[in-house]
Amino acid sequence: MADIFDMREADFEAVVRLNDDVVQQTSAMDLERLLELHSLPGYHRVASVNGRVAAFLLAMRETAPYRNENFEWFASRYRRFVYVDRIVVRSEFAGKGIGASLYRDLFDFARMNGLRMVVCEYNIEPPNLPSRTFHDKFGFREVGRQRAAEGIKLVSLQRVDI
Repeated sequence: MADIFDMREADFEAVVRLNDDVVQQTSAMDLERLLELHSLPGYHRVASVNGRVAAFLLAMRETAPYRNENFEWFASRYRRFVYVDRIVVRSEFAGKGIGASLYRDLFDFARMNGLRMVVCEYNIEPPNLPSRTFHDKFGFREVGRQRAAEGIKLVSLQRVDI
C-alpha cells in the first residue's frame, strides 16, 4: 500500500519526470512550473511506495490566483470548490488503487475545509479514456465542454458533490 503525504521539495524532481511521462494527457510542467503550482493554496500530495514516488495529485482551492482556462471556467460558475489540476500515477502502479486512495484523501481534505465540490476536466480530443473511466467511478458528471490549449484539446468539464 502507498503512503500519502504532502509534497516536499525532495519529491519535485520525481514529480516532474512522472508528469513528463504523460504530458500528452496533462500539460507540460518543468520545475519552475511545479514551484508555481505548489505555491498556490490547495492540495499537493504524493503517494509513495517503498520510498519512491508512485503518484501525485495537484489541486487548487477556488481562492487560488491560478491562471488556467479550465480553472477559470469553474471559477466563473461556482463559488466554492477544489480543482484537480492533475493526477498522475506511474504506469507500473496503474490499477492498484493508488489514484483512488489519492482521491479519497482529496475528498477528506475538501470536507475538512468546508468544500463540498471537486471539479476537474479530462480530454475528449485527444481521448483520455482511462481518465474518463476513473472519474466515472467517483460519480463525476459533465457540466460543460470547451476547447483548451489553443484549441488543440476538447475537454469535458466535470464535477462531483461530496
